[in-house]
Amino acid sequence: MVFSSITFLFYFFPIFLLLYYIVGKKLKNYVVLVASIFFYSWGAPQFVFILLGSTIANYFLVRFMHLSQNVRRRRLLLISSLVINVGLLAYFKYANFFVENFNHFLWKLDIESVRWTSIVLPIGISFFTFQSLTYSLDVYRKVHEPLKKATDYILYIIMFPQLIAGPIVRFNSIADQITNRQESSHDRLLGFYRFCIGLGKKVLVANVLGAQADIFMSVDPQTISSTEAWIGIAAYTFQIYFDFSGYSDMAIGIGRMIGFKFPENFNNPYVAKSITEFWQRWHITLGAWMRDYLYIPLGGNRVKTKRRLYFNLWFVFLVSGLWHGASWNFVIWGAFHGFFLVVERLFFSNLLKKAGATVSLVYTFFITMMGWVIFRIEDFGMAMGYYKRLFSFDFAPLENSVSKEVFLFLIIATFFSFFTLVPAGKRINDNIFHSDYKGRFIYIMLIISALLFVLSVASVTTSNFNPFIYFRF
Repeated sequence: MVFSSITFLFYFFPIFLLLYYIVGKKLKNYVVLVASIFFYSWGAPQFVFILLGSTIANYFLVRFMHLSQNVRRRRLLLISSLVINVGLLAYFKYANFFVENFNHFLWKLDIESVRWTSIVLPIGISFFTFQSLTYSLDVYRKVHEPLKKATDYILYIIMFPQLIAGPIVRFNSIADQITNRQESSHDRLLGFYRFCIGLGKKVLVANVLGAQADIFMSVDPQTISSTEAWIGIAAYTFQIYFDFSGYSDMAIGIGRMIGFKFPENFNNPYVAKSITEFWQRWHITLGAWMRDYLYIPLGGNRVKTKRRLYFNLWFVFLVSGLWHGASWNFVIWGAFHGFFLVVERLFFSNLLKKAGATVSLVYTFFITMMGWVIFRIEDFGMAMGYYKRLFSFDFAPLENSVSKEVFLFLIIATFFSFFTLVPAGKRINDNIFHSDYKGRFIYIMLIISALLFVLSVASVTTSNFNPFIYFRF
């Protein structure tokens, strides 16, 4: 079940909200918890017991760790917690990948391959694993007290608004909201408004462009022209942004409607003027997690040699790439971005400043777009073929391979991706995403919400194309 489905929009979500608002304060967390278990069971019934079992085990391990005064015992309990969480992630997400590569190595040596039954990937495993890790580490570091009730901890891990596609919610930022929060009618309106913006981004923009990207990026590159290749990667570049940021907006909106304030996950990433800045704007919660729980523990910037600093940067992005999927193309994509981060640290950032804002913007967007080729096409040979097609300059007429609707939404996506470059656009963006609407602006907000909701529902009901890009993460 995804947020942009008819099942969610007309059945699950209205029933959930009705129950949540009519019960007393003491029962609200239980309503969210039961709804979250049902939500996850709908999409992955075979894994819900594994998720609940590992979550309960982690809760008690961390609780015993917190109560212990013995330093050695605390460390052992922390290690046990980390092993359970990372072990589950490694087994379900990466076991197939490692066995396939090991068998390929054996095949090269003319040795019989290892027999292996492929493992199905649980939905959203990377997101709830990272949240489990942050809980264990925050309690161990005494950043925040552990939750007193097991049901509250399970709610933190499995809360359906951000369970499948984030944002990654750090324990210390939400712990107090789990045990004590209040939502006003104003919060409900703001949350619904934000949800509708995300729904519109996902359904009205990302789905249209995604259908076109699939046509050009799922075939042999030799069968398309350079014109089609550029339209394909442009469509995917905007699809992945509007899809992922749209889901984040919907999650933030749902959370706001029930009293939670989730962190922002995107900040107009395509206006970045360096790859470093791009990663400060794209999937913000993942970048912050990697910084605080991997980069800094590795030494961060406080290392003795610059060689170690560059290694830390590159290694973090290799891990970030692998986090996105158990495939070599994701590892290469992470290494690709890590390379440009290191180059910018070495000397290139100074050159970009001298070149000016326009050149820096074009450079960053171009590098990002080239990275999406590797991200989208898992087969390395086909990805290389796609690059060749992009730069073969075989600009043949399009004829009927691209509709006028696609061109219209490419223009719309471009406009909304870059309109914050001008002061008026930035003010509008701030009003849309960061303003507490009051007075007459509430009516404007309601009109926009209703319009986006009706158009989105109409689009969902008339189209069978509604992909869920982040199911594997």
